[in-house]
Amino acid sequence: MWQETDSVAGNPAPGIVVSAAAIIEEGRLLIVSKKAAPEVFYLPGGKPEPGESAEEALIRELDEELGVTPTELAPLAQVQDVAVLEGVPMRLIVFTAGIDRAPRAAAELAALGWTSGSDRYAPLLAPAIRNQVVPLLVRSGLLAG
Repeated sequence: MWQETDSVAGNPAPGIVVSAAAIIEEGRLLIVSKKAAPEVFYLPGGKPEPGESAEEALIRELDEELGVTPTELAPLAQVQDVAVLEGVPMRLIVFTAGIDRAPRAAAELAALGWTSGSDRYAPLLAPAIRNQVVPLLVRSGLLAG
């Protein structure tokens, strides 16, 4: 299933592109915060480097940030919103994935957590995650919500 949503009405082209993983284990979604903004939680992932595909970027970022390799990587959705830190339009390419081991926060990450999308983390989720990705995961039956 591939879905595209857009909360930035009339957004002609994204300012940045970000690859992200929706990793769900035991009914909870893996989220991370960055040292630059430890009070905001996102999906793990990052921006592709020149010449790098969205999938290649995600594999690299998950290794750098969490020390994991994704398994069963599958496209889920493209979400358009405003990037919280940069304040520019963003196209978020979301994949579902499993991981090969327990994640650990490394590199630029401040913390990681697991959320149902409606728990204490809900108000800390970046708007694109809270308003678009979590509802999509719930509608898709991937997350209880």
